[in-house]
Amino acid sequence: MRDSERLVLDTNVVVSGILFPGSAPGRALLKAQTRRALVSEATLLELVEVMRRVRFDRYVEAEVRKQLVAAYMNACETIQTTSSIRACRDARDNKFLEVAVDGRADLIVSGDLDLLALHPFRGIAILAPSDYLAKE
Repeated sequence: MRDSERLVLDTNVVVSGILFPGSAPGRALLKAQTRRALVSEATLLELVEVMRRVRFDRYVEAEVRKQLVAAYMNACETIQTTSSIRACRDARDNKFLEVAVDGRADLIVSGDLDLLALHPFRGIAILAPSDYLAKE
């Protein structure tokens, strides 16, 4: 795998990675830190909203989650999306396809079956965290 690989991480991977660092999503998030993940305003807004959920307090304190999300956001490349894609059976997931297409991504890492079912999408691989970890 080349270091310049452009990738998109689905919100579920980032959230699981932050909450459970030893999990496959956690290890995928760590591996992805060697590259600049691509994000959009829409994907960042979703991440911030999800990470504010009180139910995650039992795993990681709210203030720590806020700091980890800020660090993640600073490490990412924000893409201004112009595409309007309606390919995913869960319309809320189309924003990840839009970032990937407009950001010329090579890969989307997701645990979401609605996205995984589209692999590959317009030449962009869509892999589960465990498959991304196995990819060299």
